Amino acid sequence: MPKPLGSLTVICGSMFAGKSEELIRRARRALYGRRKIQVFKPSIDNRYEEQMVVAHMGAKHEATPVCSVADLRDKIDSSTDFILIEEVQFFDHSIVGLVVSLADSGKEVVVVGLDQDFRREPFGPMPALMSAADEVIKLRAICVKCGAVASHTQRLVNGAPAKWDDEIVLIGAQEQYEARCRNCFQMKRPRHR
Repeated sequence: MPKPLGSLTVICGSMFAGKSEELIRRARRALYGRRKIQVFKPSIDNRYEEQMVVAHMGAKHEATPVCSVADLRDKIDSSTDFILIEEVQFFDHSIVGLVVSLADSGKEVVVVGLDQDFRREPFGPMPALMSAADEVIKLRAICVKCGAVASHTQRLVNGAPAKWDDEIVLIGAQEQYEARCRNCFQMKRPRHR
């Protein structure tokens, strides 16, 4: 019997674009197809529930929280054939080697994450994941200011745009972030950039 053909799919986009909903949809379809799946999320993402992927619209799916790539690797069951990873931008770059090796071994892997941080800069391992992927799906949201298609995540601090030198990682939802189109996005770049 030939080795199963593995794959790596990256689903990316801004906040509120439906990335978690798509992960949940794919996980449910795989379960309907009687596949052995595992869903993982970084333990840092505790916005809603610790052991669930929760979409902003309320859909949920069980997930195993992991604190590192090594922890994730240790929790993968060898009989699993479909692995889904939420908020992959929060993992270090060693996630790339892990998911590529999983796909090379015949597993279907779907990773979901923000492709850009709040500055519109590439976020963590996302560029390398997108480069290694068999398929990249970029979802877009709706701009909360004008209703146009939005590809950017606006971070707000006390209702005003965050500063360029603010911390990159700040876990939050509607209280700190908005989807914005290119015209409505606001960020003052430092002069040296």
